Amino acid sequence: MSATASRTLVLGGARSGKSAFAEGLLAEATEVRYLATAVLDPADHDFAERVAAHRDRRPAHWSTVENVEPATVLTTGAPATLLDDIGTWLTARLDARAAWDAPRGTVTPDCDELVAAVAAYRQRLVIVSPEVGMGVIPATRSGRLFRDEIGTLNQRLAQVCDEAFLIVAGLPVRLK
Repeated sequence: MSATASRTLVLGGARSGKSAFAEGLLAEATEVRYLATAVLDPADHDFAERVAAHRDRRPAHWSTVENVEPATVLTTGAPATLLDDIGTWLTARLDARAAWDAPRGTVTPDCDELVAAVAAYRQRLVIVSPEVGMGVIPATRSGRLFRDEIGTLNQRLAQVCDEAFLIVAGLPVRLK
């Protein structure tokens, strides 16, 4: 990996400012590939508005890649890549494997593939992911499943990343 290349994990709660912080880390890059993991539901206008706000905030010279597996895209280099966000990716994988009522670990092969791709990536990479588990225990099995799976995945990504930040109330705290 070159001196300017690194893998950065940006964690934070909902509405913490994690995506804006991650985008700021690449503000000086002349070429950025933005891997958008959100899958839009045409009936969910609130979520569509949130995605639109992210799109509007991105510089026009950034290229956006949607509806692809991040591990597959990361086999091809780019000067800088922003992967936003792991939570929506994991939700889509849980949906695709019908894993919401399946045993924990059903999506482990998907997570293994992603972590391996991140570990092997040799150019600038910034990953956004929700940090969970700072509140009450979710009342539903699906909520607990997501919390457990994203917590494990975040730990694994933090291990293979060169640096990690936790965003709290818009303020970055360097973890690694």
